[in-house]
Amino acid sequence: MNIGVLKENPQREGRVAITPANTRALVLRNHKVFVQSGAGEISRFYDEDYLKEGATIVYNDDEIYGRSDLVVKIAPPTAEEYNRMLPNQIFMAAFHLAIARKEWVQTLLKKKVTAIGYEVIEEDDGSLPIVMPMSEIAGQICIQVACQYLQSDYGGRGILLGGIAGVPPANVVILGGGRAGTSAARAAIGLGAQVIVIDHNLKKLQRINELFNKRVITTISNRYNIEKAVKFADVLIGAVLVHGQRTPILVTREMVRSMRPNSLIIDLSIDQGGCIETSRPTTISHPTYVEDNVTHYCVPNMPTKVARTATYAFSNASLPFIQEIADFGIVEALRRNRALARGVYTFNGVCTNPNITEGFGLEYKPLASLLENQNP
Repeated sequence: MNIGVLKENPQREGRVAITPANTRALVLRNHKVFVQSGAGEISRFYDEDYLKEGATIVYNDDEIYGRSDLVVKIAPPTAEEYNRMLPNQIFMAAFHLAIARKEWVQTLLKKKVTAIGYEVIEEDDGSLPIVMPMSEIAGQICIQVACQYLQSDYGGRGILLGGIAGVPPANVVILGGGRAGTSAARAAIGLGAQVIVIDHNLKKLQRINELFNKRVITTISNRYNIEKAVKFADVLIGAVLVHGQRTPILVTREMVRSMRPNSLIIDLSIDQGGCIETSRPTTISHPTYVEDNVTHYCVPNMPTKVARTATYAFSNASLPFIQEIADFGIVEALRRNRALARGVYTFNGVCTNPNITEGFGLEYKPLASLLENQNP
């Protein structure tokens, strides 16, 4: 199979979908890998690194689209990228269609693109194999960001996250006890912060309680508890994920106005719409804005700040799915791999994700029924 690796917009995304090492793994299985020149530069993977592992370097995205059966990238496609997809092409990206425009979904359907979203590839146990390492990285990075934007010279409250003897530490409130929230809690505790984790799932809170030996305050998610915690937060981290759907708003504008002046909000949920009413997407080049006297940091792809580490983690997690598509073809791969099949948004001109069909008023058909009459 011919696999194309698109170059991302360097102002928004520094990761690349496949590493040189994993390129070699595909080439050794007799697949062709076309890499757009410069695709890996921010991750410190250069064209010559890909050439050594058997890739073909191409110099514009027209060649990627024209020569590839399967196109892979990381960031959600842009309007231009939707328009340039070819009929019956396979396209893998973090689509996040729950917050996309309806016309983009209609483009996928019209062109009969097989659209696979990394964020909805789901194992039988409910785990998200590609999301999990990115969430862990984002959780760690958001505490580094918090340290920076609490500083006086960044417009923060001028406090040290961990405090010192005689001076209390910062109060970090984390909404969500999943992989990102747990990772953020671990990093914050390591620096000496006081940490509160709020989640509606009691089992998650019990796990966090045991994992950190009761050094984290845990509380059930409800309006009263959120209002109370937010009011005294120096750092508020939104780490809520509702699989395949828009994230619900848990923190209202009124709650944000009750926060301490110059405090900080980091909304890790922004790629699915955000869980804080005052959140809106920002970029790595312009990551913050101030609203209601609170600094907001709402970068959807925080792992790109450590592009090399994140690329390794991402490519290692996605490679088995790419290999299966390349080895067996899309129809047989979807029949064999239920996790991959759950990641399909559109197939052969039909929307196969019930959350998307409900959100956009489209016709839904289960993928399994569509695969029955397909040739391998």
